[in-house]
Amino acid sequence: MKLKMYAMLICLALAGSTAYAQQNVIKINILAPIVKTFNVQYERALNDQSSLQLGFFYTGYSTGDSKFSGFGITPEYRFYLSETAAPQGVYIAPFVRYQSFTIEDDVADAEADFTAFGGGVILGKQWIFKEKVALDIFLGPAYYSGNVDVKSGNEDDLETGAFDGFGLRAGVCFGFRF
Repeated sequence: MKLKMYAMLICLALAGSTAYAQQNVIKINILAPIVKTFNVQYERALNDQSSLQLGFFYTGYSTGDSKFSGFGITPEYRFYLSETAAPQGVYIAPFVRYQSFTIEDDVADAEADFTAFGGGVILGKQWIFKEKVALDIFLGPAYYSGNVDVKSGNEDDLETGAFDGFGLRAGVCFGFRF
């Protein structure tokens, strides 16, 4: 009797996890390595028209004489505009981003901690192939405001570049729906 009860509970749990499981997508941005960055995102469908996504990146990006190393966290809310159920179709997504870096300039012998907070909105489309493989393409404007805490050297010698001010957020992500 106990064996039958355990088997029934396992079957119910598996049936429930199958329906539940199709609402999640984990993705990697394949454009990120171009700027020496690793970017991973987790998306969870809330209903047929919306989802929440949380992204995380780590970078060792260099521009000019400056080197950035640090991380960022990007939560976003996606509104799906297509007739297909989330997480697939055309979407618009407002987002916020927190970034924390160490900036080094070997030529000027300068170093600082840099933090930035900002956000923007992206327009994108996500396809789901064979119910499992995800392709997500997006583009949109962003604005970040940063704070530099100089450890050595002069703040004018440190370039904050694409991490401060207006910019674009773009990505091509591949992942798996589960």
